[in-house]
Amino acid sequence: MFQTTIAGSLPKPTWLAEPEKLWAPWKSEGADLVQAKQDAAFLWMKQQEELGIDTVTDGEQFRSHFVHGFLEGIEGIDWQTKTKMGIRDNRYQVDVPTVTAPVRRARSVHAAEVRFSIAHTDHRLKFTLPGPMTICDTIANGHYETRADMAMAFAEVLNQEAKDLVALGVDVIQFDEPAFNVFMDDVNEWGIAALERAAQGLDCKTAVHICYGYGIEANIQWKNTLGDEWRQYEQIFPAINASSINQVSLECANSHVPMSVLSLLPDKELMVGVIDVANNVVETPDDVLRVIEEAMIYADADRILPCTNCGMAPLNRTLAEGKLAALGRGAALARSRHG
Repeated sequence: MFQTTIAGSLPKPTWLAEPEKLWAPWKSEGADLVQAKQDAAFLWMKQQEELGIDTVTDGEQFRSHFVHGFLEGIEGIDWQTKTKMGIRDNRYQVDVPTVTAPVRRARSVHAAEVRFSIAHTDHRLKFTLPGPMTICDTIANGHYETRADMAMAFAEVLNQEAKDLVALGVDVIQFDEPAFNVFMDDVNEWGIAALERAAQGLDCKTAVHICYGYGIEANIQWKNTLGDEWRQYEQIFPAINASSINQVSLECANSHVPMSVLSLLPDKELMVGVIDVANNVVETPDDVLRVIEEAMIYADADRILPCTNCGMAPLNRTLAEGKLAALGRGAALARSRHG
């Protein structure tokens, strides 16, 4: 009961990349970089184990960015042809690489990382991949007729990758789809179909992570425009509940999401965000317990997986460690009260 997990990313240690900064360049190269990434992943897996996280991740230490870390291993993308593009419905502008040919995967992108991670943890391992819609909202389309067509092409290569990783022993494959909270009509028209294609035939738990974004200024400003209640989830959860995906995340801690939206996912395990990644305050176990108990009003306890709202890559390491500890202790407190 109340098995804990995290959204995925954790801060890069100072020896690997500049901390508290997204897209930070690596501080080494070649074999030294491989070793530095492995050291960082090992550190964070052990930290998660010690702090009470039941299903761990590699903290995305092998990737500079949760989307581009996968795309760097995919053919058909021109990294020199940059296109200025509004990300998350023009929330911020970025010069992004461009798809100029059919996308294909020549080999597994993350197999070596997974082999390392499985060899160095005795906990359940979750591996995160960007979802097809979010990929299409992070890279420019210079080849496919429609964005939906490009999403289906990426769903195919994601499925190939996920099957390889599951064969190596991954317990949970999570697809990160923050774009699901922005393009709600597209989610229902083709986003969920692309997600299901990416997850098709996987012999493991499958999850979709849907949040309101990292705790960066552009996302914080956007949240301030959403009013007293954030009801985006209401528009997509019925279709997600009808899908084959096993687990769904949602942002609950310090958010304006009505907890009643959990009622729209009666058939799913719920990664309930009990840790706010957009502030510099370390939650107490009681804070975590309070969110869990509110979720219990709308969902059976055995379906609740306490989690972080989103990734913690932009945070400093000490703050992230404190929040992980609060997550573990709060879930333990919930188990002692309700187990």
